[in-house]
Amino acid sequence: MAKNAVVEITLDPELHAEFLAAAKAENRAAGEIVSDLVRDYVEQQHVSPEYASFLESKVAVARQSIAAGKGRPNEAVEATFAALRNKIENGGL
Repeated sequence: MAKNAVVEITLDPELHAEFLAAAKAENRAAGEIVSDLVRDYVEQQHVSPEYASFLESKVAVARQSIAAGKGRPNEAVEATFAALRNKIENGGL
């Protein structure tokens, strides 16, 4: 297997110019940045199913809580945290 593979992409000329300028400003090769982006994307794909499952279970628990009358209106939650932020800003906590 070859050490590197070549991937051809099409970019808008303006985006391409901005990308190359940003890469040059960081003293990095454009290919290195693209490789990092692809690597990050592939890693996200491995994490995403686990996260989606976690999120679905959290939503199910929250819905059960609301159905059981244990939920709090958003306004009440916002008021609680506004009071906490105010307390922190004024040297409390």
